[in-house]
Amino acid sequence: MRWALVKVCLAVTTMVVVAFAVPLGLVIREMARDRAFSNAEREAAAVAPALSITTDRDQLERVVASAGSDAGMAVHIPASGDTAAVDLGRRRAAADDIATVRRLGRASTSEVPGGSTLLQPVALSSGEIAVVEVYVPDSAVTNGLTTAWAVLAGVGLALVVGSVAVADRLGVRMVRPAQRLVEGAHELGEGKLGARVPEEGPDELRLAAVAFNSMADQVVQLLANERELAADLSHRLRTPLTVLRLNAASLGDGPAAEQTRTAVAQLEREVDTIIRTARDAKPQTVAAGPGAGCDAAEVVRERMAFWSALAEDEDRKVRVAGVDRPVRIPVARADLAAALDALLGNVFRHTPEGTAFAVDVHNGEDAVIVLVSDAGPGISDPEAAMARGRGSGSAGSTGLGLDIVRRLAESTGGDVRIGSSVLGGTEVRIWIQLGGAPVRRGHRGTVRRRRPGRLVSAFNRPRSLP
Repeated sequence: MRWALVKVCLAVTTMVVVAFAVPLGLVIREMARDRAFSNAEREAAAVAPALSITTDRDQLERVVASAGSDAGMAVHIPASGDTAAVDLGRRRAAADDIATVRRLGRASTSEVPGGSTLLQPVALSSGEIAVVEVYVPDSAVTNGLTTAWAVLAGVGLALVVGSVAVADRLGVRMVRPAQRLVEGAHELGEGKLGARVPEEGPDELRLAAVAFNSMADQVVQLLANERELAADLSHRLRTPLTVLRLNAASLGDGPAAEQTRTAVAQLEREVDTIIRTARDAKPQTVAAGPGAGCDAAEVVRERMAFWSALAEDEDRKVRVAGVDRPVRIPVARADLAAALDALLGNVFRHTPEGTAFAVDVHNGEDAVIVLVSDAGPGISDPEAAMARGRGSGSAGSTGLGLDIVRRLAESTGGDVRIGSSVLGGTEVRIWIQLGGAPVRRGHRGTVRRRRPGRLVSAFNRPRSLP
C-alpha cells in the first residue's frame, strides 16, 4: 500500500507539473521573442526622426553609429529625382521583402540566416518611404530562456520530490497501524493474550484497532470465565466427596474399606488439582436478569435436610432459623445451593466431629442476611481466607469455596464478611442486596451499606443451639 500510494502520487504530480510547465515555458519563449523585437523597434524609432529631416549619407551614418546598432542596422532609402538610392549598413533581408514593406507602409519581419530582421518603414520629407532594417539574432530571442527553463525544471522536480515524500509519510502513517494490527493478530493467534494494538492512525484503522483490542479483552475474559467455570464446577464435586469420605470412614476396617477410603482421598486430590489449575481465572460477576431469583428459605431447608443426615452421623448439633416464611432473593437457586454447600462443606471438612453449626436467615426491606456459624476453632486470618485460590493452608483447601460465596453476594451489590460467632467458632455473613441499593465506600475502601434496624438487632442478638 505504501509504494502504491507513492507511485500514484508520483504519476499525478508529474502530470500536473508537465501540464503547467510546458505551457509556461512556451509563454516564456514568446515573451523573450517579444522583448527582443521590442528592442529592435526602439532602435528603429531612434533613427526615424533623422530620416524625416535629412537623407545625407554622412549624417545618417553618424546617427546610426550614435544609436550603437550600426552592426545590426541597415537603412534603405529609395532614389528620388536627382538623388540616388542610399543603403547604409549590411542588408540581410531580401529585396522583395523590403519592396513589400515600402509599398504597404507597414512594419514586417522576415527570417534570415542566424535570426530575423525587423523592417520598419519611415516617411521621408520628399514623400518617399525609407526602410530601416534591424537584425535580431537568435541569441537575442533565446536570451534568458535556458535559465527560465532550468528554474521551471527545478521547481517541477522539487514539487515531485516533495509530493513523493508527503505520500511516503502518509503511506507510513496508514501502513504502520495496519502492520501493528497484523502483528497483534499473529501474537494473539500464537497464544499471547496480552497482545494489544495502539489505537492510532486514520479513523478506519483506529476503529479497527479499538475493535481488535475489545475482541482480545473478550477472548481473555472468555478464557478466564471458562477456567473459572471449570474450577467452580469442580469445587461443587466437593459436596458429594465429603459425603463419600464420611461414609467411607464409617465402613470400619478391612481391605475393601481401606481401598474405598484411599480412592476417595485420591479423588479429592484430583479435584483439588483441577481447582488449583483453574484458580488463576478472574471472577466475573453477572447481575441476575429480570425475573431471576429463588426462595432462600426453601433452598436453606433443602440443603440443611441433606447436611443434617451427615451431621447426625458425626454427632453434630444443628440449628436453622428464619426459614419459616418465604424469602425472595435475586440469586439463582443453583448458585445459592452451591454457596451453602461450599460453606457447610467447609464446616464438615475443617472442624472436628461433634462440632455444632447453625444457619440463620434474616429478611429486611433492602437486604437479606444468611449466617453460617459453627463452634469450631475459627479462622485465624479471615482476609487471607477470602483471597481466591489461596486456601486456608490446610489439606484439601483451595480457597474457591468462599470465592463462590463472595461472587454470589457481589452479583447483587452485597458482600461477605468473616467473623467470630456466638458459638465460639467462625461466622460467615452473606449480605444479599435487594433492589440494587447503592454502595458507598468507607474507611480504607471497606463497603458500607445502610442496614435496617431489624436486621442489625437480629444480627447482634445472641443465639444458642437447641
